[in-house]
Amino acid sequence: MKMKPYILLFFVSYSIFSQDMQEGYTYLETGEYLQAELFFESILEGYPDNKTARLCYGRAIGLNGKTEDAKTLFTDLLADYPSDFEVKLNYGEALLWNSNFLKAKTYFKGLVKEDPKSFPALLSYANTLSNLKEYEGALLYVNKALAVLPGNPNALNSKKYMYLGYAYQKQQAQQYDEAEALLKENLILFNNDKATLLNLANLYLIANRLDDAKATYELLAENLDNKVAALNGLALVSHLNGKNKEALIISQKAYDSLPILKNTSDIKQTQERYIQALIWNKKYNESEELIDALLKEQPNKNWILALQATLNIYKSNFKNSLKDYNRVLENDSTSFDGNLGKANALKALGHYDDAYKSAENTLTFYDNQKDALNFIRNLNTTFTPFYEIKASYTFDNGDNKAFAVKNRVEIPFSTKFKLLGSYNYRTTDNNVTDDNATSYDFNGGISYQILPNATLKGTAGIISVDSKNNKYNQLLANLSLNIKPFKLQTLDLNYNREIQNFNAELLDREIVMNNFFVNYNLSTNFKLGLFTQYYFTSQNDDNIRNLFFTSLYYNLLSKPILKVGLNYQYITFKNQVPTIYFSPEKFNAGEIFVNLIKDEVIAKPKEWFYELTVAFGLQYIEDYDSQSTYRLHGKVGYKFSDRCLVNLYGTNSNIASATAAGFTFVETGLRFKWFLFKKPIFRK
Repeated sequence: MKMKPYILLFFVSYSIFSQDMQEGYTYLETGEYLQAELFFESILEGYPDNKTARLCYGRAIGLNGKTEDAKTLFTDLLADYPSDFEVKLNYGEALLWNSNFLKAKTYFKGLVKEDPKSFPALLSYANTLSNLKEYEGALLYVNKALAVLPGNPNALNSKKYMYLGYAYQKQQAQQYDEAEALLKENLILFNNDKATLLNLANLYLIANRLDDAKATYELLAENLDNKVAALNGLALVSHLNGKNKEALIISQKAYDSLPILKNTSDIKQTQERYIQALIWNKKYNESEELIDALLKEQPNKNWILALQATLNIYKSNFKNSLKDYNRVLENDSTSFDGNLGKANALKALGHYDDAYKSAENTLTFYDNQKDALNFIRNLNTTFTPFYEIKASYTFDNGDNKAFAVKNRVEIPFSTKFKLLGSYNYRTTDNNVTDDNATSYDFNGGISYQILPNATLKGTAGIISVDSKNNKYNQLLANLSLNIKPFKLQTLDLNYNREIQNFNAELLDREIVMNNFFVNYNLSTNFKLGLFTQYYFTSQNDDNIRNLFFTSLYYNLLSKPILKVGLNYQYITFKNQVPTIYFSPEKFNAGEIFVNLIKDEVIAKPKEWFYELTVAFGLQYIEDYDSQSTYRLHGKVGYKFSDRCLVNLYGTNSNIASATAAGFTFVETGLRFKWFLFKKPIFRK
């Protein structure tokens, strides 16, 4: 049969039209969406009703960021072709582009029901569930998609990130074992995948499994393409292990490879880690020079501003650090570094209420984030009511013995205001002189933060003494003002009224001491520190004491704290009454000391904490020859939980005391501290 001319013309035109559109298909396949948009736009000028051109144009503009326009176009197409499955798929994808995940979930569920073997429908439904963080369902449907098209790279890539998302979800819920299992399963499917190994290492860091984190980074380094990322991770592990010098050596290796790095992410992370390592090692000038250079190149980049803020935190420039973090948040209000960093700066400046707000703001963007939760938990500890009891036994070579029990309670009603109370019991005796005395004292008072850098504390009470020859009550008082006048400095102004209670004889004499004293501590950014104390004491026996003490120390380590230093003490009394108590006209003492501390504040639950001080020196009493001195102090304790701890302590010294020269003094004790509630009473 002879073909009619107009039919022949149709087939020739269609063939040419399809070949012409191949160029547009190529643009779509290669990700050149702007070119694809322009191409199909020109096609539609000549063929405005062509379904294929409309579909391709919709995909081009949607993938080029015009998601709402694409959705409108596919809505119109769906109206024109309500039963066309391909149109339905593209409309569903437009819902995903516009983040309409709940609507997309219902929509794709219907498409999967309509065609259970449709690979695009199955994969899109799986990706929708993944976006909704419904990872179990997402993995179920991505596996169904892979059953239709085994080995499809898009489906495999989606599956990998579903595992990563699911593991992160478990990690945020602090279900670390489940998260680890998911990541290891992902590694079986995607052998030594970089993203999975990095996520696994990060999980180990969060769970404080530092050895496992180190092993994971070492596995990552076996692939030379990943070596820099691995070195950056290993540097962080060394820092968390307290090996900052090692961290800098490792980070230097990564930093030296910067000239040959091409991956922008690796370059940024390497610069960031190297500057952090310099800061950890207190190489502040070098880190500041690098930060300044980066800021000249990229003046408002958040990661550089965060580095500058960190440097200012380490240098105790908290006001400048707060400014840096505020700049970070101006750029990105959701920034984790900005929100939690600001909380730390505010806490250091004494703005505790604002610090709480900033940490809680972090959690609005990063649900259940461990660092933010720990920050709030630690801040809560500062303001949670607690009870503390300490029992001690003391003896010296003058045959004085004493047993004491001290009880103390603090009840904060806000971040500024606390109620204070204490009850103490002490009994002391001397079998040689047949002296004995018992004392009880009660104290109550308040503490109030009058300014962010100044806190006023006052207590008053009564001591009741029953001794061999005397029975009396006396007023006790304590008033102090703690000030942070400048960075790295603290100043305490104090008044204290007390009874001399070292032994039974002194208690019997009812010696009231009015102490006026000042404490000043100066820290530096180069590990040196200076503590100075001056006492002026007026006594009701018409005697006056002046005491000056100073300590110059050097911090060898920061974790645990290891200090070495020199102490010097000078004492003088107006009247010398050596038969009653040690009261030289002049007394000088100097010593060298070593102090090792793991503080109970930084100890985690189910961890030990400790302190050891060893000191040796010389003392000069009046114009007599020097005498050697020693001082030993030790403490070891255990933190059962965030709310409960206990420690033993002991002290042994032969430095001249308030009673005599040339004696030895020993004290041992047990202390128990219990936080009465899980959090402050003023926080819901």
